[in-house]
Amino acid sequence: MTGETNLDVLLKTMSPVLYDDTYVFHSSNISFEDAAKLNPVLIFREEEGTALILKKEDAESGNLDYIYPARMITLNIHSSLEAIGFLAKITRKLADRGISVNPVSAHFHDHLFVPVDKAELAMQALREFQS
Repeated sequence: MTGETNLDVLLKTMSPVLYDDTYVFHSSNISFEDAAKLNPVLIFREEEGTALILKKEDAESGNLDYIYPARMITLNIHSSLEAIGFLAKITRKLADRGISVNPVSAHFHDHLFVPVDKAELAMQALREFQS
């Protein structure tokens, strides 16, 4: 499966889902193995250290410092990794409403991390693409 590339189809038929959990960002010299034990949704090795996105409760139980408490929105449509402009349109709409967003593209879906207090506003903005 290669996913959808048509921008109009992507925007009109995506089904955003807002998750209840609070996610946070952490970066340190934690080993990949120790990071994996914390069940993060993302582990990424950067020059400055190992970056994690994980549930706030898991960061706290692991005694990790963190920033950017966020809610995760999954855009439920299989977007192609070669789709052009999909996240650009979405992040522009959120920016126009004063909402910061940290997007993550995985194999099947795109995921947006938005501030906890702006999550419902972000969902309203995303639903506008469907009308």
